Amino acid sequence: MAGMSRKRITSKELAKLAGVSSATISRAFSPDSRIGGKTRDRILAVAREHGYQPNAIARSLNNQRSRLVALVVNAIGNPCEAEEQQLLVHRLQAKQLLPIILCCADHTDRLQLMRLASTYQVDHAVIFSDMVSMKDAVEIFHTTRPIIVSFEPVEGSSVSHIRIDGSAAAGEIIDKIVKDGRRRFAYLSGTASSWIDKLRRQWFADALAKHGLAFEADAYGDYSYDSGFKEAVLLLHRSKADAIICGNDVMAIGARDAARRVLNRNTPDDLAIVGQDGIAMAAWDCHDLTTLSLDHAAFMDAVVDLIDRHDADLEGPHSITLTCKARWGTTA
Repeated sequence: MAGMSRKRITSKELAKLAGVSSATISRAFSPDSRIGGKTRDRILAVAREHGYQPNAIARSLNNQRSRLVALVVNAIGNPCEAEEQQLLVHRLQAKQLLPIILCCADHTDRLQLMRLASTYQVDHAVIFSDMVSMKDAVEIFHTTRPIIVSFEPVEGSSVSHIRIDGSAAAGEIIDKIVKDGRRRFAYLSGTASSWIDKLRRQWFADALAKHGLAFEADAYGDYSYDSGFKEAVLLLHRSKADAIICGNDVMAIGARDAARRVLNRNTPDDLAIVGQDGIAMAAWDCHDLTTLSLDHAAFMDAVVDLIDRHDADLEGPHSITLTCKARWGTTA
């Protein structure tokens, strides 16, 4: 393009061309720096004319901030995780922070994946995945103060946590289902090793115990629609369950479809089905799922709140507890 320099120029050369100091050049490309609008516009115009791009890596070495946030997640295809991650990415970008998403599902060496991210000197690490050891994650991201969004206990750690409490909502759901005459309960887990799923099951188990009841059957899926469909068919063939609590909404939708299409059992007349998460899809008219719901916007706001506390160097560790609510549909 005419007028464009083919050779990449340095910040010092740009400063000379723009008639400003090197420090002013740095401030012009820092979104949170104080600099006059006219001065910034003039510098950016000269930079465009000469094809200058700032070196973010070099700048991070100088100010010891990379503005990178490592998000360690299970997967990005799961509707619940996708909804939450989109909200969080938008909030981080609004704060001029850049996410690095590490997907642990189907990755054989998850520790190496985290080690790779840590080499970029990330400012923050948020651990959503329950497929990695929290102890290992804390050791790998030792130069930051990780934020743990999991229920695996980490002894003697100074990391911050976000806790989810669904016990009251689970009790409300069980009270209603038992009042409707349900007595034979089954639980469909996402994965046997998930700390989050174990806690979710315990919320409902405790609620059942108050009525002198317990789960009479268990099954294990993988949080997918297909696993919910398949496991529900097997579960209902081998047990007399009249209520199924599922580890997430997607499996609950699969279980509901299996009950209708394969076994001719309708919800809620023949079978009560409850999901967990409160994803947007659960409220669609074609699903209208009863579910243990979490406010995902509040959840991601809590993550950003902890990041702000860490940036402000407030003494921790910090902990935020969020409460689930019952979202009533036509499946229970």
